[in-house]
Amino acid sequence: MKKQQICILGSTGSIGTQALDVISQHSDLYEVYCLTANNSAEKLSEQAHKFKPAAVVIANEDKYKELQDLLADEPDIKVYAGKSALEQIVEAEPIDMVLASMVGFSGFLPTINAIKAHKKICLANKETLVTGGKLVCDAVKKNGVKLLPVDSEHSAIFQCLQGMPEKKMLKKLILTASGGPFFGKTVEDLKNVTVNEALNHPNWSMGAKITIDSATMMNKGLEIIEARWLFDVQPENIDVVVHRESIIHSLIEYVDNSVIAQLGLPDMRIPIQYAITYPERYESPVGELSLAQIGKMTFFEPDYDTFKCLRACKKALSLGGVATAIANGANEEANRFFREGKITFLEIGDLVMGAIDNIDNFEPLCVDDVLKADKLAREYVLSKL
Repeated sequence: MKKQQICILGSTGSIGTQALDVISQHSDLYEVYCLTANNSAEKLSEQAHKFKPAAVVIANEDKYKELQDLLADEPDIKVYAGKSALEQIVEAEPIDMVLASMVGFSGFLPTINAIKAHKKICLANKETLVTGGKLVCDAVKKNGVKLLPVDSEHSAIFQCLQGMPEKKMLKKLILTASGGPFFGKTVEDLKNVTVNEALNHPNWSMGAKITIDSATMMNKGLEIIEARWLFDVQPENIDVVVHRESIIHSLIEYVDNSVIAQLGLPDMRIPIQYAITYPERYESPVGELSLAQIGKMTFFEPDYDTFKCLRACKKALSLGGVATAIANGANEEANRFFREGKITFLEIGDLVMGAIDNIDNFEPLCVDDVLKADKLAREYVLSKL
């Protein structure tokens, strides 16, 4: 049987490295065709030496020569650089599946191109649907491709929905949130938090940008928007509950008030593997869940007043148009400026809400409209420094 050829966008990040672990477990079924990274030339070369892909792409063109030198002993691996190369490699004919795990809005265009090239999409880049939801869903439908969620919450919902015979039976989706490192804190408590404190996530090991998003609860706001498009449900039918243990990854409620949940240890290799192998299930490298060992699980209402980013995302989703793209672009810039020590933690939420309130909203008719909204949001944040 021919092995499925996989392209991993963002192979050196947390999701990408765990995806390679999954692929290693099932090397009789899957093969890496292409690996990409933004800046990490050394790590990308290490992965390329191990998995022998046909091609690698480094987005930062300044790293091209370094990557070439590191792979000089692998003449069969083609080395490319630049954003355009990143956007084009997904269209390569041998590729069957694209795992979109780049961080942030940078994953939008490559993912759109992969959809247009009729590739199966395993989506870990939530910003693709947050910024261009309707355009992306229309492209998925037009090109007849499978779009499978990799985020643990959306994978959980997707798995729970497998037993639903008709969509009209669904009442609501319930996304779980860990609450991040600042659960239970007040606005006053958060005035002087440091970057290191914000990066200290209690349950998950993630990259810096996503970890800060978890601390502000922006990540959960983005997931609400993503869920709206992934599962074609209205915003009022999506709830959030804070579940500190991160054992229940999300739930669905039917019209008869029966609730179904997906549980597992907080390990991303389960949702990654399910997206890659769907509809099949295979043994995974993840440990077995022991509820007796967990002992108890707790649940709380989210604090929309303290965590303004979460409230901002819900507002953007209710506004429609490019408001969600504006929220995302503003957050990416504000998140970066906080990590660089240029703004305070609480200013992230202020800037995201300010961008939504002060930038004119409009209906996106094409990809360029999404790019325009993203640019306006970033310019707004920069103007406030």
